[in-house]
Amino acid sequence: MTGSIEQGTSQTHGNTHILHFLVRLPRTMEEVWTAVATPAGLAGWFTAVDVLEPRLDGEVAFRDLGAGRVTAWDVDRVAEYAVAGGRIRFHLERERQGGCALRFTHEFQGEGESETAWRTRFERLIDNLGAPPPPPGPEQEASEPLPGQFT
Repeated sequence: MTGSIEQGTSQTHGNTHILHFLVRLPRTMEEVWTAVATPAGLAGWFTAVDVLEPRLDGEVAFRDLGAGRVTAWDVDRVAEYAVAGGRIRFHLERERQGGCALRFTHEFQGEGESETAWRTRFERLIDNLGAPPPPPGPEQEASEPLPGQFT
């Protein structure tokens, strides 16, 4: 299973724009959580993080979007950041075969991030997470140790 990005949707209400994406990832929720809720994880595919206090109402500062607060925090499930560039929400859900779905929302006013820019970022996220390791094959399940293995 490889990652996939479903067609994004865009809504406009007055001057407020809302982008939604569903990204299916072949990794566990815990692995994806690290990518959306830690400075190193976010820097690997989205933007550099100057500050991130991992808790509800914690301070956050994204280099490309500005500073703000953590407005939702449910460990391994929901991270939401309200910054000068709007509101960004990552909601993870377990899927079959050990993968997870990332439901993403970006709400902003005026001109902001395009659907294309987010799609490019999600492609980078999929690349950064990589494919899951293959299941053990018959040669790994044998009782004989593999070369270089200690018994």
